[in-house]
Amino acid sequence: MYTEDSYLARNRLLNSYQLSKLHTFEAAARHSSFAMAADELSLSPSAVSHRINGLEEELGIKLFQRFHRKIELTPEGQRVYWALKSSLEYLNQEILEIKNQELSGNLTVYSRPSIAQCWLVPKLADFGRQYPSISLNILTGNENVNFRGYGIDLAIYFDDITPEKLACQHLMDESMVPVCSPEYARQHQLQGNIHNLKHCTLLHDRQAWSYDSDTDEWSSWAEHFNLTLDADRHSMGFDRSDLAIIAAINHAGVAMGRKKLVNKRLANNELVTPFPEMEVMCEQRYYIATLPERRDPKIDAFIGWLKAVV
Repeated sequence: MYTEDSYLARNRLLNSYQLSKLHTFEAAARHSSFAMAADELSLSPSAVSHRINGLEEELGIKLFQRFHRKIELTPEGQRVYWALKSSLEYLNQEILEIKNQELSGNLTVYSRPSIAQCWLVPKLADFGRQYPSISLNILTGNENVNFRGYGIDLAIYFDDITPEKLACQHLMDESMVPVCSPEYARQHQLQGNIHNLKHCTLLHDRQAWSYDSDTDEWSSWAEHFNLTLDADRHSMGFDRSDLAIIAAINHAGVAMGRKKLVNKRLANNELVTPFPEMEVMCEQRYYIATLPERRDPKIDAFIGWLKAVV
């Protein structure tokens, strides 16, 4: 039999006074810890516990099960948490759209193909979430194109020479290290044995940083370590670094890998570095290029996002 007080507790609705307590509840539920929530909110654990107890009493709902040194959401608490989480995500999205309502329309980005495939494109979902009103167009190629002729707003290049008549900003540095498949490394007994490299097929990007870099990747790396390599005799050339990497993954040889572009492949063991101590910083850099007279907040937003990602 319900008393009048229990009936009121069960049917009481949220009010503005309880928003701070909901904030405390969200932090405690996210961390599954009063202590961690207290640290985040600059409160004492007892203050967090007091707020949660008050909220439970006011709502007439038990939100947490208390155990020795841990807490768990009750089924009812889980429902409240997910409703609160969804509401916060919706509110944040609305705020982003309000802030970005002036940032709308098309933005055309030109990039070297390997940078686009291995580094830029996998990260673009985050840009889309932050700037939902900007429609991105991604173009790729190895040439230094005419911005106005192709309607390009911004380009990402890899070189040690910046184009004339463009405003350029440094994006990130790069390093090189030989990479191959684990199977190829075993087959040729490469791990820690640099002398066996002479029996391998060398894979390289013929347009790594100029329109005809040829075997410059391997040559500059070998020169750094005072090695002699016959890159022309046992080599396979491509016009994109990512194609050389795909060939290496499929046991065609040893590729000169740019670390920013192959880190994911190394992490999932598609590739290995048989000589990990022989990594060399490139003289070339990744940089952003725009027209000097650009006055477009979309370009600034994309540059800011790129630098934050780096």
